[in-house]
Amino acid sequence: MKRTAAIAFAVIASVACGAAKPAAVPTPSPTPTSTSTTSTSPAPTATPSPSPSAPPEFTAAVARVSRDQLPYSWRPGCPVSYRDLRLVTLTYWGFDNRPHTGELVVRKNVTDDIRKAFKKLYDRRWPIRRMKLVDAYKASDFDSIEADNTSAFNCRRVDNSPNWSNHAYGEAIDINPRENPYVTASGGTSHANARKFTKRPLQGKGVINPGDRVVKIFSQVGWEWGGYFSGDKDYQHFSKGGG
Repeated sequence: MKRTAAIAFAVIASVACGAAKPAAVPTPSPTPTSTSTTSTSPAPTATPSPSPSAPPEFTAAVARVSRDQLPYSWRPGCPVSYRDLRLVTLTYWGFDNRPHTGELVVRKNVTDDIRKAFKKLYDRRWPIRRMKLVDAYKASDFDSIEADNTSAFNCRRVDNSPNWSNHAYGEAIDINPRENPYVTASGGTSHANARKFTKRPLQGKGVINPGDRVVKIFSQVGWEWGGYFSGDKDYQHFSKGGG
């Protein structure tokens, strides 16, 4: 009986201990924060327009001339030896508003003048039609002018004269001869494609006028302009010291 009572007491005590243990309190879930359903797109970034590529820098390379490079423009008996001439390969600004590479043959003592003058023309984007050696036209001054070709050395004499032209010394240049023709005192020219360019002053691409930038640029290196000749005018012509 005592044993039964003891067992019953132990059971009651066990139940009482279990009832005294506090019940687990659930941890409250965090209150969800409401978010806006409207999304904000980033502001569009303006794409910069590509800048036009810069034109190449002016270059002027000077080299010796071989006899084979001047098959028509030089011959024995010319007032200078071909050994005294130099080939200048330089950059010029074309009538198409793009840079080009041309060639001039000049006397070696004026190569610095050429580089200085044509660099200034190029930097100002002053246009030149074309620039080939006169040998491309078999040294025909008339054909070179008809093609509006800018050229320098050509072993030839002054028209209707026994005297050598300054071109025969490599110390003269004809620039854009169509736009800047040789004009007689009576106002005539021997090239039909140049007749509308015989008056000065005259506005137009590649035209040279009294006192303009081209005349001043060549004057700065000691070259004179044929447009200042008395009587006949040679608007295309520049020469070292004149003549």
